Amino acid sequence: MEFSTKLGTLDSTIFIVYVIGLLCLALWISRNEKKEGVNTEDYFLASKSLPWWAIGASLIAANISAEQIIGMSGSGYAIGLAIASYEWMAAITLVLVGKYMLPIFLENKIFTMPQYLEQRFDNKVKTTIAIFWLAVYTFVNLTAVLWLGGLAIETVAGVDWMIGMIFLAVFSVAYSLYGGLKAVAFTDILQVVLLVFGGLLLSYLALDAVADGQGVLAGFMVLTDKMPGHFDMILSPENQHYMSLPGISVLIGGMWVMNFSYWGFNQYIIQRALAAKDIKEAQKGIAFAAYLKLLMPLIVVVPGIAAIILYPSLTTPDQAYPSMMALMPVGIKGLVFAALVAAIVSSLASMTNSISTIFTMDIYTRFKPNQSQRHYVFIGRVSVLVSLCIALVVAQPLLGQFDQAFQYIQEFTGFFTPGIVVIFVLGMFWKRATSTGALSAAVGSAVFSLILKFAWPELPFMDRVGLVFLLCLLLCYFVSILGKPITTDSSVNLEQVNFSTAQSFNISAIGVVVILAALYATWW
Repeated sequence: MEFSTKLGTLDSTIFIVYVIGLLCLALWISRNEKKEGVNTEDYFLASKSLPWWAIGASLIAANISAEQIIGMSGSGYAIGLAIASYEWMAAITLVLVGKYMLPIFLENKIFTMPQYLEQRFDNKVKTTIAIFWLAVYTFVNLTAVLWLGGLAIETVAGVDWMIGMIFLAVFSVAYSLYGGLKAVAFTDILQVVLLVFGGLLLSYLALDAVADGQGVLAGFMVLTDKMPGHFDMILSPENQHYMSLPGISVLIGGMWVMNFSYWGFNQYIIQRALAAKDIKEAQKGIAFAAYLKLLMPLIVVVPGIAAIILYPSLTTPDQAYPSMMALMPVGIKGLVFAALVAAIVSSLASMTNSISTIFTMDIYTRFKPNQSQRHYVFIGRVSVLVSLCIALVVAQPLLGQFDQAFQYIQEFTGFFTPGIVVIFVLGMFWKRATSTGALSAAVGSAVFSLILKFAWPELPFMDRVGLVFLLCLLLCYFVSILGKPITTDSSVNLEQVNFSTAQSFNISAIGVVVILAALYATWW
C-alpha cells in the first residue's frame, strides 16, 4: 500500500485555518490586559489566576514537543516500549512534586526557581543556576525543538527544514510575545486537545494498518507477536539498548533524579503551577497532568513501534513519526500535522517565556533595579527574540549529527541534573545546607559526570546520574557541615508550610500508583 507524506490542498487549508485561529485566540485572551501596560506578575505568571484544567493542559503542552513526539517515537522505533518509562515514571513524580515541593515554592511567593535559591542561600547560587538554565534552555531545549520541528515539517510538508524552523519561531512569537504566560497557558488547552486527538487517531490508523484492516486489537497483537523484545519495559544487560535504559534503574535509579529535576525544579514546567490561583488548584492541575502523562506512550511510542513493520527501511529512527503521517487520509492529515506543530510551538513559547522570566527577574533586575514594570516586560520580550535567534543559528551544528535527539538531550542534561536536585532537595528539607555546599554540588555534578563518563564508559548514563547524585549529596553535606551555618536564609520555615492535600488529590495519587503497577506487571 502506498501513502503520500506530502500535504494536499485541503490539508494545507486546514493547517492555515488552524494557525490563523490560534493567533486570533491568543490575541483575544490577551485583550483584557491593562491599557497602561502589563506588569511582571501578569506577563510572567498570568496574574496568578490559572485554573487547574489550564495548568494541567499547559504542563503537558509545554512538555510534549518535537523531542517527545518525534524523538521518543524514534526511540520507540529503535528501543521499544521501554522508552515509555520516561512518561510513566513522570506521572508518579508529578504527584510527589505536587504533594511535597509545590507547597514550599508557593509559600515562598516566587517568580522563578533561581529566586527561591536566592531566598534560601544567596545571590551567588541564584546567579550560577540562572546562567546555567539560560544556557541549557537556549542551546539544548530550544535548539532541539526547533531542529526536530524543522525536520518534521520538511518530511510532512516538503518545506526546507530551515524555513520550517523559522516558521515555528515566528509562529510561537506571534501568539505568545504580547500576552505572555496567560496567552500560552490558555491556548495550550486547544493545543492539548488537538495533540491527544491527533495522536490517538494516528495510533489507531497505525495499528489498523499493521493488521491489514483487522482493527486496533489485532494490530497490537501483531506487534507483540512479531516484536516481543520491543515490549520489554525492563531491559536485560544483553539488550543492545541497555546503556540507554539500564534495567531496574528506570524504577529505582537515576531516572528519579532526571524526573525530579525536570518536573520539580525546571522553570518552564513549574512556572504553570506557580501561576495557579492557590495551592489546591495547582495540585489538581498537577494530578490532571499526571493522568495525561500515562496516556502519552499510546500517542508517541506505539506509532514508532508500528513503523518498524510499515516502514522498515528508515534511514534514522527519528523519521518514524513524520513518516507515519502518510497513513492519514486527506483533510485529517492537515489536522494531525496541525497537532504536531501545536505541540512544537507551545513548547517553544513556554521555553522562551521562561527564558525571559529568568533573564529579566534573576539577571537583569540585579543590574537595573527600580525600573518600571513596563520596562521589565519589554526586556522580557526582547530576550525572547534574542534566544530564538541564537537557537536558529546553532540548531543544525549542534544536533544535525544525532540519530536519536531525545536520548542526546537526556544524556546532556544528565551531566548537570544531579547537582540541581541535590541543591533543591537539601535546600528545602535540610536547613544546615550552605551556599558553599550548594555551589560545590553544582560544580561536582559536572566534574563527577565527566570523570565517570571517560573513566567508566561502560556505566549506563542513567546509572551514572544516580551515582553522581549520591556523590553530590555527600559533597554538599560535608562541605556544609565543615562550614559556618548560613545566615542569609529568608525562605519560609517548613513549619509554616501546609503539606496536607485534598481527598480528590489523594485518590488521584492512588490511581496513578495502581495504574503504573498494572502496566509494569503486564510488560515486565
